[in-house]
Amino acid sequence: MSLINIEEAKLYLRVDSPMENDLIGSLLLTAEKLTADVARLTASEWEELSEYTADNQNLLTIRQEVKSRDEALQMKELLRVGVLYALGYLYEHREEADHHDLVMTMRNLLFAVREGVF
Repeated sequence: MSLINIEEAKLYLRVDSPMENDLIGSLLLTAEKLTADVARLTASEWEELSEYTADNQNLLTIRQEVKSRDEALQMKELLRVGVLYALGYLYEHREEADHHDLVMTMRNLLFAVREGVF
């Protein structure tokens, strides 16, 4: 499951035509992978957060830390912002993207959810 579906992505990018669905789908997968990598989340942690809803009253464990419902939802929203930013950047700069600049901006956006490594 993804944090952003294709319809949300097209709405965010202001794309009406189905002609770019394949491109947007591919960029969306790339944006999600980049966001997960920058946030240093495993595939299973990403999946758990993707499936977590406001109706869920269960605690969520991310990186051996128990997250309350509010913490998990806040983390999910921050990750959504990261995915949308990366998607927009990749879509708009598909021919001349500065990937170093993109990653540095993503690190700043996701600072609150990014695990420190020492």
